[in-house]
Amino acid sequence: AAESLRKLAVGKEVQAETSATGALISLRYLNDAGAQVIIEKQATGFVAKTLAAQLEKRLFVRTGEIKTSLYAATDAAGMPESAANQLTELFSGDVAFHHELRHGDKFTVVYEMTYSNGALVRAGRIQAAEFINRGTSYRAVYFQSDAEHGDYYTPEGKSMRKAFLRSPIEFSRVSSGFTSARFHPVLNKWRAHKGTDFAAPTGTKIKATADGVVSLVGKQNGYGNVININHQGRYTTVYGHLSRFAAGLHNGQRIAQGDVIGYVGMTGLASGPHLHYEFKVGDEQRDPLRVALPDAQPVKSSQMAAFRPLADNFLTRLELLRNTNLAKVE
Repeated sequence: AAESLRKLAVGKEVQAETSATGALISLRYLNDAGAQVIIEKQATGFVAKTLAAQLEKRLFVRTGEIKTSLYAATDAAGMPESAANQLTELFSGDVAFHHELRHGDKFTVVYEMTYSNGALVRAGRIQAAEFINRGTSYRAVYFQSDAEHGDYYTPEGKSMRKAFLRSPIEFSRVSSGFTSARFHPVLNKWRAHKGTDFAAPTGTKIKATADGVVSLVGKQNGYGNVININHQGRYTTVYGHLSRFAAGLHNGQRIAQGDVIGYVGMTGLASGPHLHYEFKVGDEQRDPLRVALPDAQPVKSSQMAAFRPLADNFLTRLELLRNTNLAKVE
């Protein structure tokens, strides 16, 4: 039962109870599962026991303003990295974080933190958030439709989850946009660029932008290592110049939105590490950063009565803090 004592990470807190003379009476600490381990001295020696985690969820509110970058602002606001990543994923269907952020954009986030016996175990899910980009406000609330399923919705009950993500990489910069004329850095001539290049270090994870079926995994002309995924019988996404594919990825495999399918590289006709991403409607390439993306399903009409009071509660919190200058509010 005390095996986890030998696996404690640097910085983990351990409580010791001692006698007046300094003799050890007991040790207490939380294991990786958040359960409390107690090692106590008894007449026959030390005995260990484990108490089930007494989990407690606390809500935190953070608000911030973009001055240099999104992650600098979330750090300044004291948000955990996992919540910052959720924020970008949540609004990525409406805000192109690669090139549409502006100085003065604001965010307010309500998120959960899980504690066990008073010690932080993990950062939890965002419960509600508002992002103001270029003066336009986008708001979202998390709603648990049943014991196993939940998703994010607008205050009106429209799904925040687009059928397609804007970007297959969490955070990078657009190194070459969609255009009818671009000077190719390898071929040294002008030609159309019917996709978007995302500059990122070799090995950066690439995510599928929508649910679909893999139609191609392999090498193809200037694309180098490439993946094609078919979606809804009408759309196709293409991911080129990969350094390698996700383990076991194969033709015909069903993929869920957000699944890691490969890693950034510079195979094929590429002058540096980046992802070449294409979004096709039928056989025609479209600009993935500007095309109107279809939505996922809204809140069911039978669940609107449960959704509305929950949404109103969180939206009231967001509105109260929208114009605050406080970096941290608990």
